[in-house]
Amino acid sequence: MPIQKILVVDDSPTERLALSEVLVKNGFQVVTAESGDEAVIKSKSERPDLILMDVVMPGTNGYQATRTIVRDEATRDIPVIICTSKGLETDKIWGMRQGAFDYMVKPLDHAVLLEKIRALS
Repeated sequence: MPIQKILVVDDSPTERLALSEVLVKNGFQVVTAESGDEAVIKSKSERPDLILMDVVMPGTNGYQATRTIVRDEATRDIPVIICTSKGLETDKIWGMRQGAFDYMVKPLDHAVLLEKIRALS
């Protein structure tokens, strides 16, 4: 299934805007959420084709939100790419164990991200 709508989850308005601009320029429809809780809700209401998930957020963090989304019958088919500043190998392993499809460390290389998105399509 081609990736058209992407949910960008990050508590930083700057990060959300920068990522959204890159994605929109490359022809994707973007929906945003600023918390893990909002990500879980929007994953059901917006039915995105892909979720780009930050980890360090107040309240429900990205690991918890990813786990909730991939374990829910209604949203389990939506791939999640974790995009975070947490770059230790243990962080990556933990993110993948929560059900993430992939894991990228900030600052994101937008060309690599776009390649990963296209590979999913």
